[in-house]
Order: sequence, then C-alpha cells, then structure tokens
Amino acid sequence: MIEVKQNNDEKHGSFEASIDGKKAGLMTYTWAGEERFIIDHTEVEEEFNGQGVGKEMLVKAVEFARENNKKIIPLCPFAKATFQKNEDLQDVL
Repeated sequence: MIEVKQNNDEKHGSFEASIDGKKAGLMTYTWAGEERFIIDHTEVEEEFNGQGVGKEMLVKAVEFARENNKKIIPLCPFAKATFQKNEDLQDVL
C-alpha cells in the first residue's frame, strides 16, 4: 500500500510516498502567494516505477488543494501530463 505524507512550510513543501516503509517517491512544490502552489518536481524510485506512486502523490496534492481552497500550477511535466489525462482533478488548476 502506498502511504503519502505531506511536509509544508511557508515557502516550500513536498509529498513523500513510501511503500512498506521504503521511500517510493517525492513530489515537491513551492508556494506562489497564499492561494496557489507550483508543483515543480516529481520523482519515483526506480523499483516502484509503474505502480501508481506519482499519481497517488498528485491525488494527495489535489486533496490538499481542495481542502484548503488552493489552486495548483503544474510546472513539472509529470504533473502537467497527469492533470491533462484526468479531468476529475482539473478543478484545482
């Protein structure tokens, strides 16, 4: 099972994914004012490629944005592509 934890401060944050206690991926973001954050990087550890780790981190970012009335600017190519493929996530753009 993929577990995702969020780390957040005034300027930056991240969503860290782990599977069975092992680091599986990292998605970083930077705040752009108080209302928006920019997803600037997504990486998945090689052994977990193709297991939905990146999308799970993006889903957590979308949940965070919805719960806190924030918008997401996807600069990272992975995040941008995933938003384009999933209309159900696009309300936070």
